[in-house]
Amino acid sequence: MKNFLLILILSLLSVKAAFSQDSVTLTFRNQYKAEVKKLSVMINDKTFLSDDKGSIRVTASPSDTILVSGKDYDAKTYTLADADKDHTIALHKNFSWTDLLTPMFYIIFGGIWFIVFVVFAETGLFAGFFLPGDSLLFVTGIYSNDLVESGLHIHGTGSFLNLIILGVIISAAGVLGNYVGYWFGRKSGPFLFERKDTFFFRKKYLLQAKDFYDKHGGGAVVIARFLPIIRTFAPIVAGIVGMEKKKFAFFNVAGSVAWVFLMLFAGHYLQQLFLRSFHFDLREHLEVIVIGIVLVTTAPIIIKLFFSKKKPA
Repeated sequence: MKNFLLILILSLLSVKAAFSQDSVTLTFRNQYKAEVKKLSVMINDKTFLSDDKGSIRVTASPSDTILVSGKDYDAKTYTLADADKDHTIALHKNFSWTDLLTPMFYIIFGGIWFIVFVVFAETGLFAGFFLPGDSLLFVTGIYSNDLVESGLHIHGTGSFLNLIILGVIISAAGVLGNYVGYWFGRKSGPFLFERKDTFFFRKKYLLQAKDFYDKHGGGAVVIARFLPIIRTFAPIVAGIVGMEKKKFAFFNVAGSVAWVFLMLFAGHYLQQLFLRSFHFDLREHLEVIVIGIVLVTTAPIIIKLFFSKKKPA
């Protein structure tokens, strides 16, 4: 009889827990670790909308079905049990071309070898100018240990050595990419120097570029590594104007190593610093980091285009 009463009480408590409602604030992240905003959540025919920060205050019991829908996300049902301890639910974003600007896209779906290809393509192929080189390397530094272990199957080497391994491999891709661009420029250079002026082509600009590379060619190759879009076309221009091969080779290696190692080490050790000193996890704010890096790296280009004084003709 006592056992029966005990089982009955426990059953009633479990039923009460299943139907008791809690008021919680849910947040949503996609597979790229980015917060998801502009979502609609329906619980028991009642609709809740996310605020500007992507959070939704809902009232639900553990057994209630939560229907989540939004742009780029298929409607799918969840329960409070699907949320982690911080009441965050993981969603799957449908692919769109803007995902190619997201560093986590390459890390999740391709790992280290996808990163290597992106660095090569951004510095060696015309079509690679839009790829997120700087932010990708920074985020790669944050996930360096995971990338080495999962992509290269190397374990127990430590964070510093993992960064060195990644730096050497990715730097080699950057050097090779620049060589491809330089080779293309060398092959097309004679044709362009003999070409007549058109609406889109002015030979004087090519001659100005040649003078610039003759004076500052080495520094230009190195600095270009840190500037989006420019780093794609700098080796091509160096080849077009006939920059000396040995000179290009030296500064190509120096620029690639400096760019790759600086971004990798910055990502890894800033993550450790913020996590240890401020309990702030950069992995939870990658979208802000990406925007910040883009603004910092493109600022010199914008200033040059809009604020520099034009020389008199």
